[in-house]
Amino acid sequence: MSSAPVARQFVLDVTLPEGSDFEGFHPGANALALDGLRDLARGRGELQIYVYGETGTGKTHLLQAVCHEAAQRGRRAAYLPRVLLAGAGARSLDGLDALDVVCLDGIGALCGSTEGETALFNLINSARARGTQLVLSDRQSPRALSAGLSDLASRLVWGPVFQLVPMEDDAKCALLVAWARRRGFELPREVAEYLLMTCPRDLPSLLEQLQRLERESLGQQRRVTLPFARAVMRAREGA
Repeated sequence: MSSAPVARQFVLDVTLPEGSDFEGFHPGANALALDGLRDLARGRGELQIYVYGETGTGKTHLLQAVCHEAAQRGRRAAYLPRVLLAGAGARSLDGLDALDVVCLDGIGALCGSTEGETALFNLINSARARGTQLVLSDRQSPRALSAGLSDLASRLVWGPVFQLVPMEDDAKCALLVAWARRRGFELPREVAEYLLMTCPRDLPSLLEQLQRLERESLGQQRRVTLPFARAVMRAREGA
C-alpha cells in the first residue's frame, strides 16, 4: 500500500457487514461514545474522535456504524480495517481527506514505522484543514501507542478520546436476543445465557455462534430452543 490510488481502491473494495449499524449497538456504559460518534456520522459534532478498548468492546462495530450512517445521509465515507493499515507506506492514505468521513480501525498497525506514522500524521493534518471528519481506534489509548514522530501523539488527541468498556452479561444477552429478532427469529433468553456459558464471551465470537444456530435452524426447519442449541454445539465439538 504505497500510493493514494491504492488507498482509494481499498475504500471501494471494503464491504461493511449487515447489522453493523448504530441500532445494533447496545451502549451500556458507552453511551457518551455512541452519542459522539452518531453526531459525527451525521456531520455534526467533533472533527475527530478516538476510541479504544480491549477486543470485543465494539470498536469495529461503531466505526462501521459511522460509515453506514454517513452513507445513508449521502456522505462519502471510508472504513479501513487494521489488516489494510499494516505495512502502510508514507503516502498510503493520501487522498482520503477528500471524503467526508474516514474511519481507521486499529491505527496501532501504522505506529512503530516511520512510513506508517507519516501517513497517519499527514492524514490527520490534511483532514483537519479540509474539514474531513476522522474516527480513529485501537486497543491502546493514544498515549500508550509507541509513536516515533514527536508531533503525532498530540494529533491523536485533537478530539475527544473514549475508552470503551466491556458489556455486562445481561447486556450481552439482550444484544443477542435483539440481533436474532432483527434477523427474523426468536432467541429465548435461556439460549443466550447458554451461549455465554459455553462459548468465548467476546461479542464477535458470540455472534458467530448465533449465526451458526441461525443457519442450522433454517437448514433443519426448527425453532431455536435450548435443546436445539445444545445439539448444535455438541455437533460442533464433535466435528
